[in-house]
Amino acid sequence: MSASLYIYYRIDGNFLSFEQSARKIMAQIESEMQIKGRLLQRRDDAHTWMEIYEPVADPAALTAALARAVAAEACWHSVARHAECFTEI
Repeated sequence: MSASLYIYYRIDGNFLSFEQSARKIMAQIESEMQIKGRLLQRRDDAHTWMEIYEPVADPAALTAALARAVAAEACWHSVARHAECFTEI
């Protein structure tokens, strides 16, 4: 059964550098795992962002790959990323 992984966080600082880094990470994940991510910004709060990855066959493997990719990018070191995984009912 496939899942959807939602990761949300608040950005403080240079939006452009965070966007470039997020898109770099998403491209890396797509290349490694063939999972295309989407980057969203909260409509009423430009500082709250969300990444969505779906469909995900192995959420643990994706979470580990994301952790490695984020650790390699200095701008994320002070950002608390919150992950939620959902499956169809």
